[in-house]
Amino acid sequence: MLNALRQNLFRAGHAHAGVIIILSLVCQILVNASDLPKFFQWMVRVGVPLSAMFLSVGFFLSMLSPTSTGPSRAVYLIYCGSLILTLSVVTLGIGLLKAS
Repeated sequence: MLNALRQNLFRAGHAHAGVIIILSLVCQILVNASDLPKFFQWMVRVGVPLSAMFLSVGFFLSMLSPTSTGPSRAVYLIYCGSLILTLSVVTLGIGLLKAS
């Protein structure tokens, strides 16, 4: 790949997707041990995998053109995914603290 920035963003997209999908599998198990209402359980169960999608799509779509010199507006999907991930993991953490 000739464009180093594009190559790095594609690598980051794959890496983040893989790590967060593994995190989402762990969170699915931990939700059962938490003391959260059904809505918040659902939010965590859906939020963590959804954040993996937003993050990876943000990395991939921000450099679609091989001749791009900088990321496009799709980079804001990365921020949305990060926010969803943060809210989901903090909610799960609170639920786990309440359960113990």
